[in-house]
Parts: sequence; C-alpha cells; structure tokens
Amino acid sequence: MRFEISKVLDAIEGRLTTDPKLARAVLDLAEVVRYVDFDGGRPATLLRLGMVVDALGRQLAEENVPVYVVVHRALLSDADLTSNERMVVRRWADDGVVEVLPNPGERVLEVADLLGLPVLSRSRFDNAVGRYPWLADQPGRLLAPVPAAGGPALVAQVGGGHEPTSAAPSPVGVQLLGRMWRCPDPECSSFGSMRVGRPGGQPPPTLRTGMPTCPRHDERLTDAGHRPRAELLSVRIDGMVRRRFVVAADDPVVVGRAPEGGGIILGQWLTDEARRWISRSHVRFELQGSELVAHDVSTNGTGVRPGGSTDDDQRETLKRQARPLGPTDVVELYAGVQIGRSRLWQTGGVANPTSVMAEAPTMAIRIADR
Repeated sequence: MRFEISKVLDAIEGRLTTDPKLARAVLDLAEVVRYVDFDGGRPATLLRLGMVVDALGRQLAEENVPVYVVVHRALLSDADLTSNERMVVRRWADDGVVEVLPNPGERVLEVADLLGLPVLSRSRFDNAVGRYPWLADQPGRLLAPVPAAGGPALVAQVGGGHEPTSAAPSPVGVQLLGRMWRCPDPECSSFGSMRVGRPGGQPPPTLRTGMPTCPRHDERLTDAGHRPRAELLSVRIDGMVRRRFVVAADDPVVVGRAPEGGGIILGQWLTDEARRWISRSHVRFELQGSELVAHDVSTNGTGVRPGGSTDDDQRETLKRQARPLGPTDVVELYAGVQIGRSRLWQTGGVANPTSVMAEAPTMAIRIADR
C-alpha cells in the first residue's frame, strides 16, 4: 500500500512547478488537502492534490498540466498528514517545486495576478476584489474544486461555467519576470545562488512596500541581471497536446523517442510505426540570440512545416541540419507528431488525460497508514 501511494506522490511531484512559463493554475495546498468530501477519508491527505490536478487536466483537455502550489509552513508539521506525506512536502520545498511560506496570506492571489493564472480555491476572496478586480470580472480565473461524477470538477465561483482561463501577466509581473533575483540566503530554493544560475524557472518575487522581496525569508532581493530568454513549446500528437516544455538560453532541449541523459520522452504516446521512425534523440531545440533553432539529430530526418502548413509540398526536411523557426512554424518528427510554440494550439484536445492517480490503490485514502 505504501509503495503504491509513494508512486502516486511521485507522479504528483511531476506536475508541480514554480516556473512562470509552465504553471497553468495556482492553489493553496493547506486548503486542498482538506477537501474531505472528495473521498470521505482522512482529515488531510496529499492525494487530494492529485485529484485537483486531474480535474484541471480534464477541463483544459491536456496532458501533464503543471500547477503552482503555495504551502503554509504549518503543514510541514500537521499531524493530520502521515509522516511520509510531511517528508514529501519538505522534499518538494527543498527542490523548489513548491513555495513554503510562514504566512502565505495573499500570495496565491499575488502569483495569479502577476502571472495571469487561474486560482483553484473554494474561498471567494471577497475582501480582495478591490485589489484584484479580475476575481469578479473574469469568472474562469477563480474556480472551486467540487465533487462530481467521475472525479472532482472545477466550477467558476462567479457567473458559472467550468473553463479555466488565463490572462496576460500584469504589467508589474512583466517587469519582475524580466529580471533574475537573488536572496540573501544562498540556500533559498527560489532565489538562492544556485537558482540564479538556472536558465528560467525562477518564480516571481513578492512585493513589500513596492520592493521585490523573498516570500519565504521576507528579505529584500537584489537584482541579478536579465532573465534568460525562453520559449514555451508544446508536443502535439494526433491533434492532442501531450507535453509542454521550456527552451531557455544556454539550455537546449532534446526531443525524441527516449533521449539519453534527459530530454522530452515521446515513446509512451507513439504507435509502433512511429517508434520505428523516430530516433531515441530526434531533434534538439535551442535559442541562438533572438531565434529558436531546430537541429535534426535523427536517423530519418525532421520535417518543418512553414507557417504550420498542411500542404506536403511545402514541408521541408532537415537531415543533420539546423533551421531557425518562424513564429508559426511547426516541426514534424513523423506524421501527426508535431512540436511548435504553445500559443499555436488553443486546445489540448485530450478527452481523457492520463491521471496522476492511476497508481492509487482502491480505498488508499481511507486506509493509508499513519
């Protein structure tokens, strides 16, 4: 039982991010773990986070949807969680995939405002509408996770509806995300010296009296220079968005059937014929100055469809060659296996996204050991 639950928590971990380009929604973990009406089980369990992640994926019709999670520090010692769950949350915090704060306050709303994300919460935040008018004006930005047939669903708290909607980052968010920031604490998982050296991925600072501040340590941040340029790409297979990933300056990404040494693995979504055609490492994406460049590193070549054209006569083939990609160009590894900038595809098109709860044993929430 413990082994299966650990596998579920590992799967959930794969959906956590503080990368502003990847996150699709923001939530308060201390609230979500107590949605007892999801399962009628223990007072608190991390498995309910997986249920909410699955609900978001279903309603975005997309695989592998990441969420930005804010955690109250008290949750690290909450006796309603198992010792293993508390240890897992600490690991997530140490790895910087969640934010752990001594007093989260309005951090969830601040992150949503800065990044243009929807909030998944049963709170209506009535006292914050004056500061964040979108809570009332944009129904798809505040969604309550509620029990439903086939698993939890998301329902807009204002005006009804179910569709999560995003907005452009706020003007302040654009300014903050244009820079890298350094915390006085070099071990800070969000703004420490090790994080500053990573391309992209750094979360937005909080603002204290208008100054960029580390939300975890409440210390003034120093400007560490321009944030490396980054592009958000999507893998679409047979019309379904299966994975998003970020290519940042000095951080190329290899995509293929099963790239060695890391990269974007496509094998689990490919037909047998596509697996035979697509190389283990097939195409490498990197940023060169202002250009996104595709390098074919495959055996059989990589196609490029200029402007996303469906006309095979316009399809170009790269064989151990590199090519800059225009804003609407689509890279094609095999018929129906495509990669392009994420903004090209407005819907994920996935009827039944893979569940992070797939490994959960029956009644696991009710009978998991303390």
